[in-house]
This record gives sequence, C-alpha cells and structure tokens, in this order.
Amino acid sequence: MSAENPQQKNDSGIYHFHMDIPIPAYLMALAVGDVEFRAIDERTGVYADPVMLDKAHNEFAEVGNMVDVAESLYGPYRWGRYDILVLPSGFPLGGMENPKLTFATPTIIAGDRSLTNLIAHELAHNWSGNLVTNATWNDFWLNEGFTVYFERRLTEKMTDKSYADMLWELGYQDLEKTTEGMKEENNMKDSHLKIDLKGRDPDDGLTDIAYEKGALFLKHIENNVGRERMDAFLKGYFDAHAFSTITTEKFIDYLNENLVKGDKALAEKLNIAGWVYGPGVPADAPKADRERFEKVDAEREKFLAGTAPASLNTQNWTTHEWLHFLRKMPKPLSNEQMAALDNQYNFTTSGNSEIADQWYVMAIAANYEKAYPAIDDFLGRVGRRKFLEPLYEEMMNTGKEAMARDIYTKYRANYHPLAQGTFDKSVLKQKS
Repeated sequence: MSAENPQQKNDSGIYHFHMDIPIPAYLMALAVGDVEFRAIDERTGVYADPVMLDKAHNEFAEVGNMVDVAESLYGPYRWGRYDILVLPSGFPLGGMENPKLTFATPTIIAGDRSLTNLIAHELAHNWSGNLVTNATWNDFWLNEGFTVYFERRLTEKMTDKSYADMLWELGYQDLEKTTEGMKEENNMKDSHLKIDLKGRDPDDGLTDIAYEKGALFLKHIENNVGRERMDAFLKGYFDAHAFSTITTEKFIDYLNENLVKGDKALAEKLNIAGWVYGPGVPADAPKADRERFEKVDAEREKFLAGTAPASLNTQNWTTHEWLHFLRKMPKPLSNEQMAALDNQYNFTTSGNSEIADQWYVMAIAANYEKAYPAIDDFLGRVGRRKFLEPLYEEMMNTGKEAMARDIYTKYRANYHPLAQGTFDKSVLKQKS
C-alpha cells in the first residue's frame, strides 16, 4: 500500500499498514498479489512477483544512491522509506508516484538499467506532487513540469550533461508532436500550462504540455537566473509549501516575490504570462545541446545513403541514441532497409520496450511482415498505453484496421479499463 508496508509474508494473511502523513486522495493505492520484498539498502527496496524479484532487484540496484542524490539537490526525502512495487504488465502507466511505494510497469526492466530514468521521475514526485501538490487539475503542470525538470537534473547529476541533453531533446520532440496535433485539431488552448478542464475529464490534461512545456519553462528560468539561484529558489519553494497544495497563480506570486524581486529586465526575459497562459512553445524555449544526437544523425544519413548497418559507428549507444536514430528515419522505409537494420541489430526481438515499440511502428508503416508475430506478442503482454497507442494508431492510419481490431479484440481482456476505454473508441469505434 502507499504507506509503511510489512516486508514479510505471514501465515494469517492479515497485514497492517501505517501512514502518519496526510496525502491527497489520488495518492492512496492498494495492490494485492503474491509479492515478495528484497532490500536495496537501509531505506529502499523492491516488491515484485517472486519470478520477477531477481530481475527487478538488479534493475533497481542504484535506487538508494538515487535518493541520496535527489536529497543533495532539493532537500531531505520526507517520507521515510522509498520502495518500488513492480506491477503486472497490464498496468496502463509507466509509474505512479504513490508515497513511500512507487508503482512501476515491468516494461522498464530491460536487463541493463537503461530505462530506470522512469524511477528518477517517480522519485522526484516525492517533492513535486506528493510534497507540494497541484490544487486543481487545471494546475497539473505544477506536478509534472516540476517533476520532469527535477528528474532531468537528478539524471544529469548521476550521469553527465550530454546524457541529460538527450532526454531534453527527446522530450522536445514529443512536445512538438503534441502541439502539432493540437494545431490540427484547432485546440491550442490546451497547449497553455494553465488549462481549463471545467466539465471535462481530467485525463484531457495528461499531455506533454504539462510535462515537457512545464519543464522547459523551469529550464528557461534556470537559464536566465543561473543554476545556483534556481536551485536555492526551488529548495525554498518545496520547504515553504511542504504538505500543502498550490495554484498556478500562487506559484507565480511566489516566483515574483522570491526570485524576480522587482527586476523588470528579468521579468521581461522570463515572459511568465507567455509561458503560462500562452499557446504552444514560446520562441525563447531552451534548446538542448545536440552533440550526441548529431553523431547519431550522421550515422542515419550514412545508412540512408547506402552504407551497410554493420559499417555504422553505433558502439556504446544508449537507448536514447537508438530511439533518436529510429524516430528520425523517413517513414516508411523499404522492406530491404528494414531487413538490413533488423539483421544487424535484432530490433524485432529487442528486449528493450522503448526501442521495440518504435521499431514496431516503423514495421507497420513499412509492411515489414517479419515483425508482425512479434508485434502481436508485444501487444499481448504489454498494457502500457504509451506503447499501445502508437501501434494501434499506426495500424488504423495505414489501412490495417482489421489487423488492429483482430489483435485488440484478442487481447482486450489483458488491458486495464483505462486502456480499454481509449481503444474501444479508437479501434472498435465504440461510443463511450
């Protein structure tokens, strides 16, 4: 439970949980199943199905250090323990930041700790979201934008700037795609940080605007005031509003009183109203250093010009470099190009869910039938909406509606009701 948990099974089947800190209702969660616990260090550990425990424990071995690094940035972790519960594959989200016990998708267990950045995000929520909470869902960016910024700062401190820059760039790509979709739907009001969800499903606000535009706004502030002042400001913000809620307007007041402090030149540079109440991505949005991705771009261009994959310089690439390599490929590639890449890099059988999902989108677009059995298997064992949506969407957009319906109908019962609600409308065309 999102509370202090027992760490051992008992014969009675009766378990007690303790939570002495008030939390918002949306952060209360209970999971039931055959789970076991293994400590990482004195205040962190992992719960998982017994058959998954070894893999999970190995994947999250650095989490104890991650908590220490987070504290060095923005102050003490105030929740006692930080544990992770690995959920079944039908869990529709990447993670949920329930206090003391992050609920996590098994899709981040890749065997090489390459996808544990998601844990950095959920850990960061214990400051932004759990400690200081958005007062309404119209202020959702105060939870997620702050958390993405914190996550990237935490990741940078645990790796280096070039690694974090790749995350900023991939996030910017996601944000561009989201805003383009809003332009096509003539719905740019939802690209404001402060949105209006009156009479609407709060899920409508769960877009990359809150996450990526919100984080970019904080990065924009950092670039204008310097990292030292920004860190002192954020640490003070978390302390001043600990265990309370805050609105966008109150945050802006706090920002003006504690950072801008009447500096008109700084206020003009920050363009607070434009970022918070304006559409799209402001022209002064920060851009990440693309040094590592420029090298990836060069290798992609070589491939497209006819260089065999075996001759490309891909040594020591991370998940993020591979994602950028694939994302920016023209669509569709020819079957010959797909086969050449697959034969060299085994994308179809990849155990990395992020890379596999991107590859499968490309396979659907290219009619690369060799990957179809793997796509069927993937959709049958993964329930995370982040991965399901692009695959079903690509099928629906490329004349493969029957394929989408057949696969979805076969596996619908595996999916969480949140996912079912999404795909009943988009794939089965059922009215909600």
